[in-house]
Amino acid sequence: MEKIWMTPTALQRLQDELAELTRGGAQSSARARELRGLVEHAEVESKPDDGRVEPGMQVSVRFESTGREATFLLGSRALAGLDPTVEVDVYSADSPLGRALVGSTVGSTVTFTPPAGRQRVTVLAAVPFA
Repeated sequence: MEKIWMTPTALQRLQDELAELTRGGAQSSARARELRGLVEHAEVESKPDDGRVEPGMQVSVRFESTGREATFLLGSRALAGLDPTVEVDVYSADSPLGRALVGSTVGSTVTFTPPAGRQRVTVLAAVPFA
């Protein structure tokens, strides 16, 4: 399993839930196994501020067809939802847009195909999520 980016608060909430399950004798439950996997593969360090798009970055893009701009955290909605300080939209790295963006850099234009049809976005900014 590869590293899974999450905020320190999300990691702490997962650890607390795992500890509670363990205290309750459910250390071998499916949820406990899932939590152990998430905790073991957690990546909470800030990403480098190098303009490269990857999970854990706050990304701004411009949709070329409309000129509309959007800013979002690239990561897991479920894990970001554990941290009440995450106040931006969260787009999954596994979504069509996320897959197209991962590895791109500021200034690049990528094409992706959501259910509504093929689109192009230009990366305006990519900074570590704070």
